[in-house]
Amino acid sequence: MRKLGLIIRREYLAKVRNKSFVVMTFLSPILLVGMIVLIAYLTKVNDDEKRSIALLNQSDFFKESFQTSGGLRFIHLKGLNIEEAKDCTLAGEYYGLLHLPDRNNAEDVAADAFFFTAEAPSTNILQDLEGFFEEELRAGRLESLGVTAEQYAGVRKGYELETATFSGERSGKGLNEIKAIVGGAFGYLIMMFIIIYGGFVMRSVIEEKTSRIIEVIISSVKPFQLMMGKIIGTSLAGVTQFLIWIFSASLLMVVALMFMDIDPTILMKGTPAPGMPMEGLPDDATTRLILEEFLKIPMGLLIGCFLIYFVLGYLIYSSIYAAIGAAVDNETDTQQFIFPIILPLMLAIYVGFFSVFSNPNGPIAVGFSIFPLTSPIVMLMRLPGGIGEGGVPLWQLLASIALLLITFIGIVWLTARIYRTGILMYGKKPTYKDLYKWLKY
Repeated sequence: MRKLGLIIRREYLAKVRNKSFVVMTFLSPILLVGMIVLIAYLTKVNDDEKRSIALLNQSDFFKESFQTSGGLRFIHLKGLNIEEAKDCTLAGEYYGLLHLPDRNNAEDVAADAFFFTAEAPSTNILQDLEGFFEEELRAGRLESLGVTAEQYAGVRKGYELETATFSGERSGKGLNEIKAIVGGAFGYLIMMFIIIYGGFVMRSVIEEKTSRIIEVIISSVKPFQLMMGKIIGTSLAGVTQFLIWIFSASLLMVVALMFMDIDPTILMKGTPAPGMPMEGLPDDATTRLILEEFLKIPMGLLIGCFLIYFVLGYLIYSSIYAAIGAAVDNETDTQQFIFPIILPLMLAIYVGFFSVFSNPNGPIAVGFSIFPLTSPIVMLMRLPGGIGEGGVPLWQLLASIALLLITFIGIVWLTARIYRTGILMYGKKPTYKDLYKWLKY
């Protein structure tokens, strides 16, 4: 154990003292927060900008339809012909000119209306303009059928089913998706950490093997101790970096948003969660409900489980990375073995998002959250719902962790056999058949 502790300490200090490690530890939160603040700022600027559209209405219809709203501002032109209106639009540097010709009825006016722009117009703007036409045309068609304006307003009134849990807590549309996105962010972090730090372990083994330092090291320690020391030492360095990132990024985010006077909820504008109404932004009651639900997410549980699943998932995958590093002579030869390692992680991300979004307690989500090679990612997508009613049953969480531990022991036992054989082999590009033979030695 003393030798294992020395190896862990050596690997940990070698990583945290590395210049690139120090630079990325403090630079990454700045870049991340800067990107988020930039997106929030640009969104705010975009929301404040209104596109000016010149309107030449030569008909007796749609007089009250085109009013300034959202991102559109209408400049009403009067007493001009179409050519003069175009010149005025270009001189005023307006976004475009909407021309409504003189016709006998609203249907003909809408059929012959034209929107002139210097370049192809935005799809969103076209949809907004078409919406103005559709509203009055629909009302006119219903009026011709004997439906009054009051009756039409009553028909247009929407309906939203109220929902609540059996314990009495109110729920709503999109809340499962919001929770899945939060958990998915943690799951994505685990995937990135496994890939990045697993690669560190693999390259470290390759460097020591090619420099023949490994022959000196294993004369004093067992190959298994060396492999575990590298894995655990690098894992501790990763946890240290993650904790620094969480603290510094949170502090920087609060300071940046306060300094720039940006409302963080602006990032949610225009991007309603799946299942939420698409007609526009959610109303105040829905927004409050979403914020309340977000605050109910057990962040302490999420961070604690993140560390557990990160460490166990990392130990499993980094053991495989270490075995691959020991089997090859250079990093180029690792390409044939990398994809099978990354495949379960990619599968967990994509299948996890699709299954957890639609049904977080369905058989696919539950199965992938218990299967050891995908559970570190998928289980974290389900955990924002908490443990117990409406969330993850306690037995599933414990079963997932127990299977991870058992898998870790089995994977380490297998990869250690490859490691101890491959670490002293040079000059041969290994195949899957060779790895299988080494497992029998």
